[in-house]
Amino acid sequence: MFLQNLRAKVGARLNGDSEAGFTLIELLVVMLILGILAAIALPAFFNQRDKAGDAKAKEYAHSAQVAMETFATEHDGTYTGADRSALIAIEPTLSSVEAADMAITASGGATVPGSDNYRITITSSTENTFSVDNNGGALTFPCETGGTGGCPDTGTAGGEGDWGG
Repeated sequence: MFLQNLRAKVGARLNGDSEAGFTLIELLVVMLILGILAAIALPAFFNQRDKAGDAKAKEYAHSAQVAMETFATEHDGTYTGADRSALIAIEPTLSSVEAADMAITASGGATVPGSDNYRITITSSTENTFSVDNNGGALTFPCETGGTGGCPDTGTAGGEGDWGG
């Protein structure tokens, strides 16, 4: 009798007659697989905010560079006298950049732009700094790392010593 009941239960189980749901083991395996997939995918998304902050700083640096060239066009080809307020008058979107996060100097390190050179530096939310250097018409785009995001630890984002302008 016991053996017949056992055979009937095993037979029903093999035929799938009495299965109405998932077992605890099956649910745990699915949860484990989902956990592994999440552990792989989530770190890729966490870095996106830093990259967005760096992209915004690069765009501000480029906008400031265009405004600086416009300033020179309006002032007989010289960059002398260009400051943050002059660039904001030309490109109003630069007012979104905090004064402490934007520096306009001469390429050689002087505190004011020269007649044929300048350096615009924008600091991003990740503390990376992105610069546009104009030395007599030759543009370079150096960056210095201060955290994570679009400027790698080597200090160059494009492998050529600049962030690509």
